Amino acid sequence: MRRFVLSLSVIALIAGFIATPPASAQQSVNFYVGAFRPDARPSNDVQFQNLGFATFNINDFNGATIGGEWLIGLGDKFDAGFGVGFYQRTSPAVFTNFVDTNQSDIQFDQKLRIVPVTATFRFLPLGHHGPARPYIGGGVGILSWRYSESGAFVDFQNNNNIFRDVFTASGTKAVPVVLAGVTFPIGMVGIGGEIRYQGGKADLTSDWPAGTTVNLGGMNYLFMVNVRF
Repeated sequence: MRRFVLSLSVIALIAGFIATPPASAQQSVNFYVGAFRPDARPSNDVQFQNLGFATFNINDFNGATIGGEWLIGLGDKFDAGFGVGFYQRTSPAVFTNFVDTNQSDIQFDQKLRIVPVTATFRFLPLGHHGPARPYIGGGVGILSWRYSESGAFVDFQNNNNIFRDVFTASGTKAVPVVLAGVTFPIGMVGIGGEIRYQGGKADLTSDWPAGTTVNLGGMNYLFMVNVRF
């Protein structure tokens, strides 16, 4: 809880600073689209546990992400940024060794949504001028997340009875963010790419059917469009 409050305070501080920039500071907006690839899952992760009794493609959780950031220059070699993104994927699954009474598959959907709100600082070793503007940076993110499983299930504790239900969990998680990228300016617009890592996993409730955590961390591979004003 203390780490979450500290991260939220840092984001609020940066957002307040950005909201009142010096008149001479260079400002820009980044729009991005790309792919999110989750981290390898530990043994207590919900998808790892589900693979023990269900068949699905774990790579279904690799998917598109979109978002935007407001950047403000802090001198020639630094930027501060505040951004919001969106990611959502659904992976269908079937119970591996069980079928329904009519011999059809017992199916359920696993759905994960992550909305990251981030505050970052960037270091530009070549500054804000030149044909290429590489940067590295980091910061904190608040991940608003929701995970659900819905469909038909087998009750292993009650004679393998089949039932339909919806299980949901949600919350917020403070995580570290690390990034590196490059922008190529073309007039007042720039294009570029960025690799961004977000950490984090969230705890599930004690009565969750399988697994005690859900993975929220992974790599973001982003194509950026930057508009300066």
